[in-house]
This record gives sequence, C-alpha cells and structure tokens, in this order.
Amino acid sequence: MLRTRNPVRSLTRADLDDALELCSRNPAAHVFVAARLLECAPTGSFDAALAVRDDGRLGSICWASANIVPVESDATSRAMYAERMRRWRGRVASLLGPREEVVELWHALEPHWGPPRAVRSHQPLLSTSTPPSALGVELDPRVRPARAEEVDLVLPAAVHMFTAEIGYPPYTGSPRSYRGSLASLIARGHTYVVVEDGEVVFKTDIGSLAIGCAQLQGVWLAPHLRGQGLAVSMLASVMEQVMAGQAPMVSLYVNDFNAAALATYDRLGYTSVGDFTTVLL
Repeated sequence: MLRTRNPVRSLTRADLDDALELCSRNPAAHVFVAARLLECAPTGSFDAALAVRDDGRLGSICWASANIVPVESDATSRAMYAERMRRWRGRVASLLGPREEVVELWHALEPHWGPPRAVRSHQPLLSTSTPPSALGVELDPRVRPARAEEVDLVLPAAVHMFTAEIGYPPYTGSPRSYRGSLASLIARGHTYVVVEDGEVVFKTDIGSLAIGCAQLQGVWLAPHLRGQGLAVSMLASVMEQVMAGQAPMVSLYVNDFNAAALATYDRLGYTSVGDFTTVLL
C-alpha cells in the first residue's frame, strides 16, 4: 500500500509573521507559542515549530519540544501532528493548550506513548486588561522584580511551587540547569517577589510575553502566610506593573479544583476566556 507523505513541516523565518498572526487570533490562549517563536527569531531556527498549510495558507501550528502545544489546529491537522510525533515519547514532558485540541491530540498519541502521569482536564483560562487599581484593589508596595543576585533566594520558593503543582521536584542531583532557567527569567525582569527577613515569601513569573499578552505562571505564597488574603494585593501589584510596562493583557490558567486561587483571580477581575487541558508525562 502506498503511503502519502505527511505534509507537516517546520516553520522557517519567512513564516514568522503569518505564525504570529495566527497566534494573535487568541492571544491569551496562544501567547506561549508566540513567545517561543520570538525567542527563535534571532537564530532563525524554528525546528520545534511544526505547521500544516492549507492551499498555501498557514492553517495551524504545533509547538513540539518538551511541551507539545497546538495552535488553531483542526481534526485533520491534529491527526497529522500525531502521526509525526508518535515515536517522540521520550522527549516530551507535557501536552498543554486549548482543551479540545489537546484532548484529541492526546487520544491519538496515547496508544503509542502509554498512560500519562496525570491529566489536568479542566483548567479555566483567564485574562484581564483592567488594572486592579481601577477595581479598587489595594496594591502591595513590597512587590518588585527580583534582582540578579537573588537567584538563590528565589530557588527554594520555585522548587516548592513546582513540586506542589506537578507532583515531583524540578530536578534531581545538581540544581544547575534549573537555577539557570530561574536566572534567565530574573534577568529579563520576568520574576516578581516579596522578600521578608532574607526569604522570598511571594513570587510569580511571566512565563510568556508576546502579542500584547503576559501569561503568569508559578504563583506562590509561603505556606505560613496563606489564608489571610495577602495574595490578592501582591498579585494585584504584579499585574499593575506588568500592564504599565510590558503588556496590556494578563492571562493565566488554573486547575478547576483550586478554589482559593479561583477566588483570588475573581477578585482581581479575571474572566474566563476558554478551557485548557494539561497532560503530564
């Protein structure tokens, strides 16, 4: 039986504008991929950005690195991506993105990859373009960007947050690589903290920044400070600073079972703009 060649191809530098336009159709959902594309632009190496064209037009993208993230895919293109990636199990840590796209893509890959570690099937995708101060939310003046020399202060908070969220620590053995990723975020002004008595007691990061949207990740408050409503004013201060200088829209996604976080985001003016699913491998 003759096999047709899979039309999935990696993007090139010439595709960048079209790819960013595709992501801009839903900035809150697609900012992760848009940010990765912009990070690749200086070198022109877009090997991790797969695409399917429809009559010469860029129809969809799938970021395919440690994270698999589809953008504007349909049933046909998802089947093509799954066929391309079905032998990639060892190199992938997660699938994430819009619920329908991720669920269908995972259904095609699971027979080849085996059972996942966990599936976060319903994660509300939230966004806002309204500064919290306009809603009367008090800002915590202690919140500021982390400094380059504070990487080792941020490290324990980041490890605690990651382990609690994912279920296993972010590294085994040497922390060098993980510490390097934290240092990179701090160097770009993408990590915000509150430091008390020489310890980080609050932190969050801009995980992705592109197309007029900043997506927050890793929101963490020291356990002994939880339950006092402090996260509202701290996160409000982060949002205010981000909206004033980096992006007019702030987005994030959250597990539907995290009632405390959902209540915090509601007070900060976030509204639901979709549903995400994350498959952890």
